[in-house]
Amino acid sequence: MHQGLRTTMAAVVTTIALATAGCSGAATTSSNAAPSEDYSATNPANITFWSWVPNIDKVVDLWNADHPEIKVTVQKQDGGDALVTKYLTAIEGGSGAPDVVQAEYQKLPTLVSKNALADLATVGAADLQSQFAAGTWSSVTLGTSSVYAIPQDSGPMAFYYRADVFEKLGIAVPTTWDEYAAAAKKIHEADPTTYLGTFSSVDAGSFAGLSQQAGAQWWSVDNSNQSWGVGIDSEATQKVASFWGDLVEQGVIDNQPQYTTAWFKALNTGKQVGWVSAAWAPGVLSGNAAATQGKWKVATLPQWDASAPASGNWGGSAVAVSSQSKYPGAALKFITWLNTSTDAAQALVDEGGIYPAATAAAAATLTEAPEYFSNQPDFYDVIAKSAETVAPFTFGPNVNVAYQAFSDAFGKAAEAKTTSAFLSALTAMQEKTVTDLKNQGFTVSE
Repeated sequence: MHQGLRTTMAAVVTTIALATAGCSGAATTSSNAAPSEDYSATNPANITFWSWVPNIDKVVDLWNADHPEIKVTVQKQDGGDALVTKYLTAIEGGSGAPDVVQAEYQKLPTLVSKNALADLATVGAADLQSQFAAGTWSSVTLGTSSVYAIPQDSGPMAFYYRADVFEKLGIAVPTTWDEYAAAAKKIHEADPTTYLGTFSSVDAGSFAGLSQQAGAQWWSVDNSNQSWGVGIDSEATQKVASFWGDLVEQGVIDNQPQYTTAWFKALNTGKQVGWVSAAWAPGVLSGNAAATQGKWKVATLPQWDASAPASGNWGGSAVAVSSQSKYPGAALKFITWLNTSTDAAQALVDEGGIYPAATAAAAATLTEAPEYFSNQPDFYDVIAKSAETVAPFTFGPNVNVAYQAFSDAFGKAAEAKTTSAFLSALTAMQEKTVTDLKNQGFTVSE
C-alpha cells in the first residue's frame, strides 16, 4: 500500500492521490520547489527516456543534434502494464528510474498516486495549456493545477463507414446515434450477413471513450473529504450500454470481438461496413482491409445531442518526468520540443505514425489524407473537429481492474445478447472497481 494524499502529495495533488488509509510506501515524493539545475554543453544534463514509440530514437536524434547541453538517451520499452510495473519497481527501489517516461493517459493516475511523477507546473509546464484541446489537457492535469505530463498523441474517436454501401442503399451518414441505429438496421435487412458495426467486449477503451462522449465520469474526486467517486454505473454510461445492448439484442449489429482474424476478414470482404474507432484507424484498415481501400470515409461520431457536439478519446499517451529526476527543468525542455514543435511532430508522424496531440503541430504536419483515404482530402479536418470536442474525462488509479471487469462482465453479456445483461454487466463493473479501490486503502465516497 502507498502513502497517497496524506504525505507530500497533499500539496500538489489534493484531488488525485486521494486519501489512502494511512498506508506506507517507498515511493520517492516530489517537491513543490523546483530544484537548481546546473548543466551546459560541456557539462550536459544526461536524460534517460523510456518509450515504446516506433523509431523514437530517430526523433530524439534530431533533438540531440541541436541541444548538446541536454543529452537524451532512449531506452526502448514494452508498453502498457509491463512498462508501468517496471517503472514503479524502479521508483520504489530508489534508483534505476528514467528521467522521462511515456505513459498512456489512463495510467497517469496510478503513477501520480504512487508519487512517481514530478509536478511540471513547478518548472513552467502550465504555459503549454493553450497548445492542446481542453479535453486532452485535462488528462495530464487530472483536474488540478498541477501538470503531470505533456500530451504526445491522442485518439479522438470518429465514425468510419463504407461510402459506397451507404450510397447504394441511399443512407445518409448518421449524425445522431438514433440515425446510426436506423442505418444499422437498414444495412442488415438489405443483407443479413452484413453489419454496420460490432460490439467488442474486449475493448474497454472503446467503451470508455463512448461513455466519455455521453458525458460520463467513471472516476471523480470529492475535495471536501478527499475521496474517490466511481460513476461507471451512471445514467450516462447506462445510456451507452443500453444503446449497444439493444442493437445486439435486435441482431442488427455483430457482437464479435475486434482484432480477430474473423473481424479483419469481415472488414476486407465487406461484411463489416462501419467502424466506430479513432484517429489511428487508417493504419489498421490499410493493413487488414486492402481490398476495400478507396471505399471508406470518415465522419465525426454520431451525437447524443447534435446541438452540443462531443467526442471521446480512445488511446494516446503522454510523456512525464520522474519524481526522482535531477533535471526536471531540462527534461521539460526536451518533452516540450518533442510534443509541440513542428519538426518533432513531423518526425513522430513519419516514423511513429502518431496523431499529434498538440493542435498546431497536428495541423502543420497532417496536411494530406492518409493514402488509404486518398478519396477523402479533408480526412484530417474531420479528425481535428473530433479532437476539438473531446469531453474531459477522469481516469482513476485502478483502470486495469475496471477494464478487466469490463471484459469479464460484458463478455458474458455479449453471449446473452440482451439489453438487461448489458446493464447488469455495468453494475458488476462498478462493484468490482469500488471494491478494489477500498481493498487498496483508498477512501471511496458512496
